[in-house]
Amino acid sequence: MNLHRILSWMWCFLITSECYNAKKRGEDGSKLIRIDGDIILGGIFPMHEQVASSIGQSPCGAVKEEKGIQRLEAMLYILDQINADTELLPNTTLGALILDSCSSDTYALDQSMEFVRSYMNQDISEYKCENDKTPTYVPHKPVTGVIGAAFSVVSIMVANILRLFKIPQISYASTSTELSDKSRFEYFSRVVPPDNFQAQAIVEVIHLLGWKYVSTVAVEGEYGEKGIASFIALSSEYNICVAVSEKILRNSKTEDFDRIIERLSSKHNARGVIIFVDEDNIRKLLQATIRANRTGHFMWVGSDSWGAKVYPVRDQEFAAEGAITILPYRNALKDFDNYYLRLRPRMGDECGGQTEKNIPHKSLTDKTVNCRNIWFREFWSQHHKCTFSVNASSDMTRCTGDENLVDYEQEGLVPFVVDAVYAMAHSVHNVIEEECVNNLGTSHYLCESLIPAPDGPRLLQHIRNISFIGRQDTEIKFNSDGDAYGFYNIYQYQRKDEGRFDYILIGTWREELSLDINMTRWATGVGELHIPRSMCSDNCPMGHVRNFVEPCCWSCVACREDAYVYNDTCKNCNPGYAPNSTMTGCVKLTAEVIPWTSPWALVPLIFASIGILSTLFTTVVFIRFNRTPVIMASGRELCYVLLVGILSCYGMSFVILSKPTTWNCTYLRIGLGLCLSICYSAILTKTNRISRIFNQGTKKIKRLSYTSPKSQVVIAIGKKAIEINYTLVYIMIIVCVYIIEFTSGMQSGNRAAYSMRFAGGRSQTMQSVTSGSRSSPPMSRGGAGRPDERKHANGETQALASPSVEETSVS
Repeated sequence: MNLHRILSWMWCFLITSECYNAKKRGEDGSKLIRIDGDIILGGIFPMHEQVASSIGQSPCGAVKEEKGIQRLEAMLYILDQINADTELLPNTTLGALILDSCSSDTYALDQSMEFVRSYMNQDISEYKCENDKTPTYVPHKPVTGVIGAAFSVVSIMVANILRLFKIPQISYASTSTELSDKSRFEYFSRVVPPDNFQAQAIVEVIHLLGWKYVSTVAVEGEYGEKGIASFIALSSEYNICVAVSEKILRNSKTEDFDRIIERLSSKHNARGVIIFVDEDNIRKLLQATIRANRTGHFMWVGSDSWGAKVYPVRDQEFAAEGAITILPYRNALKDFDNYYLRLRPRMGDECGGQTEKNIPHKSLTDKTVNCRNIWFREFWSQHHKCTFSVNASSDMTRCTGDENLVDYEQEGLVPFVVDAVYAMAHSVHNVIEEECVNNLGTSHYLCESLIPAPDGPRLLQHIRNISFIGRQDTEIKFNSDGDAYGFYNIYQYQRKDEGRFDYILIGTWREELSLDINMTRWATGVGELHIPRSMCSDNCPMGHVRNFVEPCCWSCVACREDAYVYNDTCKNCNPGYAPNSTMTGCVKLTAEVIPWTSPWALVPLIFASIGILSTLFTTVVFIRFNRTPVIMASGRELCYVLLVGILSCYGMSFVILSKPTTWNCTYLRIGLGLCLSICYSAILTKTNRISRIFNQGTKKIKRLSYTSPKSQVVIAIGKKAIEINYTLVYIMIIVCVYIIEFTSGMQSGNRAAYSMRFAGGRSQTMQSVTSGSRSSPPMSRGGAGRPDERKHANGETQALASPSVEETSVS
């Protein structure tokens, strides 16, 4: 009897204590929101910042206006919409159990135990205390599914608990690739794509900007570390190097952020900084940038945790100017904006003790008193820098509730909270459709077999198979890993002409990047020409190769002027080739004969022409006065032969200065000696005839033999025939060809030049002088069809051409 009485008193004490604590939480700020319904959906949001705390102390700091309040109100708003919908879940209402993670994984783990209490034994929190009346027992309905969490590290913690009780979970913001592992997180799904998709999008943005040398900053945990790891793995495919890779540890202090900025600044040329960091640490990082006087130096590229949020950049806009951020594709919900801007805090007892719905404001038309969001008064006080306390000091402004929300902008992931709630609602709808309507033939309501909550594995199966058009007019569906498909908006934080800062949509990514580079705005100007550089070393000038000091960093070394650049090495061109104008390859040198207009050709050709005209004039005179005594006495026939020889000598000037070919090389071999031989044979025969005649005149009167004109011509031709026959035999034995000789050398201006000599056969007879030309297009550097080469002691290379080839050079 005494034992029974003692236990009863202990039970009453615990219930009374819980009621006291509940009342205390109502005064000081509760830790959860509970809204009744046929189906209870859990929700977990980062309502407060995480702050350093000692053991036993709460890690909750200031209220998070965007990630916390807006996202929470988005869930409450859409629950109202679904409960008012006559097609989606008719005859079934959705309730909620919403918790605060305080942006801490360990704190969220403690709080998430509220989701599974109803699956365990009865506890004293199920006693309801109202107006100091006797506590009544009201058992809590089990949580059917959970919406959240925001941070990946929090989702991982919560997912481990929910998996034990087979409670499906849909996140609106967690993107860590680790959560795709269904062997560990079987009941986890998400309406946002995983980090590997956004890492790919960020790499493509960096590549488009032309940045090759960047730094990275990751927040400690799965989200930051795995996101940066994915970026680094992908960046190597685009030849992007990471200069410095920093990590923000949990509970990092101000000096830790200063050290991070100092290390980032040590790589001065790595201006691009890729960050996978939560919004609280982004803000601290920008503050450290301002303290280090590095505002405008770093070009930030933020992941979806930055997105298009105002909080990270508030009051430090200049430090974030030009930042490029990524956010899963979304369309802002205008209806939510209207709902949110109408909310006002409760000032007294307007709510009448009820905490499950908002009520119209009595004095402000079209405004609503927020009765169900237990953190809304705290947010209002923080946002407007006022207080609701009647005992506040005189220097504190009292909150009136009439203040307007200024600088409001819908948080980037609010639409995804709506998508997550709708996904859960559609899945529950399909479970009721399958179990109650199709199997039992009832109308669409929660039948007995699904009370108190639908089976977790069955609900999970429907979650993975749903497909519907969400409030953003996009299709909501999941792959086999429970992930949404990658589709991102690309924003840039820009300063407008009037000085105002805003996030501007500059592109999208859906399997490939689509970005208008001319929409980018930087501190120096707009468009591609003003993109800041983020490279370790400048590109080397033409004709220089890179000498790597470290990856992506090099010094430039000049190649010789007769070499070209190939894969960062200097390579010499083969004989007959010279570097092209960009020093990236070789072009074939063409043999250019001295042009007829060149002074080197004009002078001898003019003299030769004068000689030819004089010879022709003399020939005409000889023909005109052919039978005069003077002409006949001079040895008319041999004079004609001599004139032919002289005319041939002058004509050889044109052959020598013409483009060498096999035929004119052959003619040159015969002609050079033949024209002189004609002259000399005529002169010799004529001199011999005159000598014999005068010598004979003193001795005999008898006429000498072989002194007649015909005899003299035959003798002269006979002499020439000896040389002609010898030359023909020589040509038949050693075929006449021409040889191109290349002598590489450095001329003035440090430009490579090549001199060429054309020679016939092996006699090295000079035929023509030419110069190297680079006007021809680049040729193949292969060795097929290459003529024979000879290397001489003087460094010259000869190429022996085929007689059938008109012009030959060595490749």
